[in-house]
Amino acid sequence: MSISKPSFFDGNNYSHWKAKMTIFIQALDFNLWDIIIDGPELPHIISKEGIKTLKPRSSYTDDDRKKVQLNAKAKHVIICALNANEFNRVSSCATAKDMWDRLEVTYE
Repeated sequence: MSISKPSFFDGNNYSHWKAKMTIFIQALDFNLWDIIIDGPELPHIISKEGIKTLKPRSSYTDDDRKKVQLNAKAKHVIICALNANEFNRVSSCATAKDMWDRLEVTYE
């Protein structure tokens, strides 16, 4: 069974695109959908003072890399379904959740 990719979103008919993308992403990998809705669990460290900061890439474990890669895959799926203008709207977002949320705030 092959999964057909939704058409590019160009700023028009957001509710239709969103419904198609939701089904597409869930069919592709439900873990991607979880990342988009709940946000990624990016690798972090907590200092002695209790301050949480992102872990440097040089100290990632294999599990850390899997978490970061899942977010990157989710971002990739979203940007591949956007035209250039919409890509520019979300390209600065750090997470797939941020991208999805920015589109929702803009178009709903």
